[in-house]
Amino acid sequence: MDIKNKIAVVTGVSKGIGFATCQLLLAAGTKVYGLGRSQNPELQVPGFEFIKTDVQDYNSVQAAFQQILSKETAIDILVNNAGLGYFGNLEDMSLEHWNEMMQTNVNGIFYCCKEAIPVMKKNGIGHIINIASTAALEGMPMVSAYCASKWAVKGLSESLFRELRDFKIKVTCIYPGSTKTDFFRNSPGIQAHDYMLMPEDIALSIVQALQMPDNFHTVNLEIRPLQPKGPKK
Repeated sequence: MDIKNKIAVVTGVSKGIGFATCQLLLAAGTKVYGLGRSQNPELQVPGFEFIKTDVQDYNSVQAAFQQILSKETAIDILVNNAGLGYFGNLEDMSLEHWNEMMQTNVNGIFYCCKEAIPVMKKNGIGHIINIASTAALEGMPMVSAYCASKWAVKGLSESLFRELRDFKIKVTCIYPGSTKTDFFRNSPGIQAHDYMLMPEDIALSIVQALQMPDNFHTVNLEIRPLQPKGPKK
């Protein structure tokens, strides 16, 4: 897809992968609507519009898309980036943290897809990018609840790509390994460091997937740091 002058919706844009993705899309000439709970002042630039949105709340998501579609006739790109994780043994996981992860990581994607897909079908073009995690590919201790949410994203994405391919709509699920963002703020035992992936690198992979030829479909993209703990000593 030639993404110049296309319309993109990105969730979770205040920092990290979402912020970096917005920057690269804007640099490529894409018009970007950013959905999130807080706005990054660095994104107060031409071609970008922030809409305060809580992806856990369907009414909030629906209102955001109605606002976009009051100005646009297309949504060409949807990047479902908003997500969070809490760590700990399953029996110690609070109901609040469990529900917050499921509502953000899973329901938020469902809500945004539900609003965007009819527009993409009508126009006969679209590309949905869902950000999962390598936690969707393997079970790991202390992250069982987070893994559950991201395995749901994997299943949703793989089914959705088969539902939509005949409508010329692509669905790509990206599985990043450890990335240097504030994701680890809820994990007292892990600190972000420079041997992790950089948000800008994940964003570049997203934009490259979007820019591939129309008949080229990246379904699953697993990305890991080469030496996540640094060089061996």
